[in-house]
Amino acid sequence: MRAAAAAVFAVLAFSAAWSAEKRQAKPAARASSRPAAQAVARPTQTAHRRSPYVGALSANAETGEVLFSDNADAEAYPASVTKLMTALLVLEDIEAKKYSFDTRVTATDEVYKSEPSIVGLKAGQSMTVDDLLMSLMVKSANDAAIALGVNSAGSLDAFVERMNARAAELGMSRTRYYNPNGLPPKKKYGTKAFNVTTCGDQLKLARRILTMPRILRYTSTKIGEVTDGFGKPLRFVNHNNVLVKDKRKVINPDGSEAVDGLKTGYIDAGGSSVVLTGKRKGRRAIVIVLGSTGPVERDENAARLMEDALGAIAW
Repeated sequence: MRAAAAAVFAVLAFSAAWSAEKRQAKPAARASSRPAAQAVARPTQTAHRRSPYVGALSANAETGEVLFSDNADAEAYPASVTKLMTALLVLEDIEAKKYSFDTRVTATDEVYKSEPSIVGLKAGQSMTVDDLLMSLMVKSANDAAIALGVNSAGSLDAFVERMNARAAELGMSRTRYYNPNGLPPKKKYGTKAFNVTTCGDQLKLARRILTMPRILRYTSTKIGEVTDGFGKPLRFVNHNNVLVKDKRKVINPDGSEAVDGLKTGYIDAGGSSVVLTGKRKGRRAIVIVLGSTGPVERDENAARLMEDALGAIAW
């Protein structure tokens, strides 16, 4: 009898010990198709694409007073921020009455020297200057940049020469353009090198283009609507996340949205960039962030700098 009781006791003791060990043991990792966190590659960082950015700057748009500057003279690849210069030259053409917003631009074979983002222009098709500018600034259409450039100067090469001449006039001494849209160099397109610029140079360009109120008609548009080269309606969403995404917006004390422009850009070699502008209590600020590793990092820094800048000039 005592032997049987001892046996039962031994079984119960073993069971209790085994249960306790099971409770304390960590569960075995399940097989997963997801890579381990430590195995996730961080975005490549180079001289032209870094975290949090290659360079950043904020300023009072009216006076040019710099409010924040961090590596503002560092060379960066502007990507589609290039289109600010393209837009400026077109707006100055219209101001000089060379043509109008209603002028129809017929695309040449050079329009094929582009890739998405595009509006799908084919050689021989036409769109109005107004629709091309909307496509350029809201959809960031690379073919629209080429069509506008050829219409303005007669050829793509001639327009690029004008871009560089205008940059020199504005004192943008560290900027060099090789195309009107910011695409990276490709042998099939005949582009020689990356467009290059700095935050300081982009401030000069932004201040000039903001003297032309028409630019904000395009850059503040959240959903663009144009008639494309086929004569069909085309709608697209603005690439500026600080303008269109609620979680990124900069809100003024009166509840209005502060940001109304200007232009974003991205290429793999140069990361994500933006030239941003916003207004509060009649005061306007400019923020430039060039060469972030990605759009989230770019937008977070740009929105923060815009909030700080507006807080400093519109109190």
